Amino acid sequence: MAKQIIKTDKAPAPIGPYNQAVKANGFLFISGQVAIDPATNELIKGSVKDEAHQVMKNVKAILEEAKITFDHAIKTTIFLSDMSLFAEVNEVYGSYFSGDYPARETVAVKGLPKNVNVEISITAIIDL
Repeated sequence: MAKQIIKTDKAPAPIGPYNQAVKANGFLFISGQVAIDPATNELIKGSVKDEAHQVMKNVKAILEEAKITFDHAIKTTIFLSDMSLFAEVNEVYGSYFSGDYPARETVAVKGLPKNVNVEISITAIIDL
C-alpha cells in the first residue's frame, strides 16, 4: 500500500518540512499538533486548557479528513512544557475519548515549537 498524505485547512498548515498526517499500511500517523487556530494561523493564548482544547480540535480535524475518529487512536504522545500542567491537560485530553483509551506517554520537554505548553501526536488505525 502506498502512503497517502492527509491534509486539511481545518487544522494548521505545517510550519516546517512535514505533513499534517500520513496514511500508510492501515495506520494514520498525525504529526504533533500545537494550539494554532487554523482560521487565523495565530496561537491560542489563554489557559493551558484552552491550548489543549485547540490541539485536540486540530487533531480531530485531521482524523475527520482521514474519515476516522478518536476511537481509532491507538497511541498518543503528549509533550508538555512543564509536568505541573499534566492534570489540566489530562482532563481536556480525556474528554475527547469515549473510554477505550489509546496507549500513551506524557513527557515534559525543555522547549516546544513557538513556545507552546502542549503538543500532541497520535497514531491511529484506519479499520477498527
